Amino acid sequence: QVQLVESGGGLVQTGDSLRLSCAASGRSFVTYGMGWFRQAPGKAREFVAAASGIGGTTAYADFVKGRFTISRDNAKNSLYLQMNSLKPEDTAVYYCAASTGMNVSPLVRAGDYYYWGQGTQVTVSL
Repeated sequence: QVQLVESGGGLVQTGDSLRLSCAASGRSFVTYGMGWFRQAPGKAREFVAAASGIGGTTAYADFVKGRFTISRDNAKNSLYLQMNSLKPEDTAVYYCAASTGMNVSPLVRAGDYYYWGQGTQVTVSL
């Protein structure tokens, strides 16, 4: 059983930055595939970024490349999402997700993840 708790969301203005954090339970975090997804009102949940457990390979959705950075601190069982140059269209609930499978590639599909956090709201105003 893996529990995930996100934090760091908030209300910011266009162009601002935020850093989301995800604290994970479990004894084998270093091997977990981790990801960030988001869901805006009336829209489907979409992939944002992922980091594999083995090797730490990362992947990003095209709409965040160059603006967002995913990272993990395995010693702290934590996942982060640094978000820069935020835009109003980034407004959404952001979810942390974990997969305990031994994957060497980052997982970009929501269906590949079994564990999900409750989400943290990010609102970007004009």
